[in-house]
Amino acid sequence: MTSLTDTASDLARAQRKARRAHALNRIASALTTVGLGWLSPLLRLAAGENPRQQGIELWRQMGIPLTAILLFLAAWGWAAPQVQTSLGAIPGPAQVWEQATNLYADHKAERAKEAAFYERQSKRNAEILAKDPKAEVKTRPYAGKPTYIDQIFTSLKTVFTGFLLGALVAVPLGVASGLSPTVNAAINPLIQIFKPVSPLAWLPLVTMVVSATVSGSDPLFEKSFLTSAITVTLCSLWPTLINTAVGVSSIDRDLMNVGKVLQLSGFTMVRRLVLPSALPYIFTGLRLSLGVGWMVLIAAEMLAQNPGLGKFVWDEFQNGSSNSLAKIMVAVFTIGLIGFLLDRVMLALQSAVSHSPAR
Repeated sequence: MTSLTDTASDLARAQRKARRAHALNRIASALTTVGLGWLSPLLRLAAGENPRQQGIELWRQMGIPLTAILLFLAAWGWAAPQVQTSLGAIPGPAQVWEQATNLYADHKAERAKEAAFYERQSKRNAEILAKDPKAEVKTRPYAGKPTYIDQIFTSLKTVFTGFLLGALVAVPLGVASGLSPTVNAAINPLIQIFKPVSPLAWLPLVTMVVSATVSGSDPLFEKSFLTSAITVTLCSLWPTLINTAVGVSSIDRDLMNVGKVLQLSGFTMVRRLVLPSALPYIFTGLRLSLGVGWMVLIAAEMLAQNPGLGKFVWDEFQNGSSNSLAKIMVAVFTIGLIGFLLDRVMLALQSAVSHSPAR
């Protein structure tokens, strides 16, 4: 009887351990997808798994990258004062961090001014209506300068608009190109011609077209926004188009033959067979397109002086103050971090909608 009880207890313990290991593996996979894989060893340590093994994994995933970052900061801090420019020495990590906090403080101060502006306007309108309920009151928009944080969100809105427009064009064309050799032969020369074109070449053309087609004192979208977004679209759609076409053309012919045997309609075959099979290629193209679009946007904003991070960098370069270099470096790190986060977002989205052996 005791032996049966011990066996049942061991079995239950083994089952709990297996369930815990499965849950930890799923959590680890999710954390790795969003760039937080270094948390997995900590979770496993907390769950009581092999401390030595998890310590080695924690050092590999967290210790080595942190050491590399600290060495980079030390080298930067040592080398920066050695390089003299017309605006002074290259700023070190401390000066860059100081300007980052100053930019955030400026943003908070500007938002406080905006809140006070609307509060005064609301109070004034209330007094007017109290004297004359039929009086017309107007709420004027706040006309303060955009802050650094505002320009970050402007750039994000622009790049996502251009990226989505590009995806809406590239994915259907890529599917058609992958399914039909005729379509592929027709659009392949255009891809090879337009894919290498720089955003600096597209920008003047897009600017003239937008200026000629968008008119009126209060258009639905600002010309600067449309110019930047369309430029991003024209430069970023090619990786998605090419990868989608490659993915669709690589689908197992037997799978397509099954669809024909089942007499599936063209739309159903694309939705049920083609897109799920080509999804990894499509998302690879989308990730590349988003990265290209983000780089193109910064260049377009700098050249066309459209609102966003690119304009901020150019304005600071032209400003020539003692803090300009540090602010430019803040923008450089911001652009890099946002690019990394955008890639993580696309990778997480791919993991959420696709299937892999780990899921």
